[in-house]
Amino acid sequence: MKTAILTDSTCNLSKDYLLNNKNIFVLPLNISMDGKIFKDQIEISSSEVYEKLDAHDVKTSLSNVGDVEEIIESIKNKGYEKLLIINLSSNLSGTHNVFRLVATETKGIEIALYDSKTLGMGLGYLVMEANKMIDNGLELNEIVTNLDDIRFNKMITIFSIETLKYLKAGGRIGKVEGTIADILRIKPIICVGDDGIYYTRVKARGNNRALTKLVDVLLEKYHSKKINLTVHYGNNLEKAQKFLNRLKLELNVNEIDICEITPVLGVHTGPGIIGVAAYEID
Repeated sequence: MKTAILTDSTCNLSKDYLLNNKNIFVLPLNISMDGKIFKDQIEISSSEVYEKLDAHDVKTSLSNVGDVEEIIESIKNKGYEKLLIINLSSNLSGTHNVFRLVATETKGIEIALYDSKTLGMGLGYLVMEANKMIDNGLELNEIVTNLDDIRFNKMITIFSIETLKYLKAGGRIGKVEGTIADILRIKPIICVGDDGIYYTRVKARGNNRALTKLVDVLLEKYHSKKINLTVHYGNNLEKAQKFLNRLKLELNVNEIDICEITPVLGVHTGPGIIGVAAYEID
């Protein structure tokens, strides 16, 4: 039976990967700029978001039910009989609930809904692994069980940002402390918890020490275990590339990539993000 995967644009999967895996469909999330709605990565770029972020009213906007219904209907029309929906954390966005509402009312296709409790390439890696499982003939319930093992036992999504003001403005501050952090140059190294909410893993004074602490967290989790990882960045590509080279030396990396964070996430992190999504491989 033909099985498709539906995710959202916070997954940060590359265009090349999506072109080569036609059974994966991506719902672009929305960015509101001065009241006008733009589709993430299609109608607006990260650079456009960062240019307007401080001087304009820029925020994310929930996808509507009609958009989700339309993309699921198109999947059905392509002959797919099963659909696995994998979306960003339900505790960071209402997107999961929109998917759930539509899935409940959809007939003519078997749907399994998986709340990744993460985002960025943490979500992207779960989509990629699920796709491999589909190729290997696993049933939807088996895939969901295996995704839980990867997400909660083998994966970390962690990042450092230059200022907390964008997380605060977007209401995504979660459990991250830092009312006076910006004033004291204290940088929280932020993880996505098992509950899908941001929390402070450790703190450092200044950006360079923050990246050192970020590496320490990765070493603490993985030691010499083999991992795949992606470095995320905002408008700081050169800094991200240097950090990637450092990770190659300090960790047992199987595959490593670098990826500009998608605009809909950049609204909340700001342009100064350096982040890592990683997971242990067998």
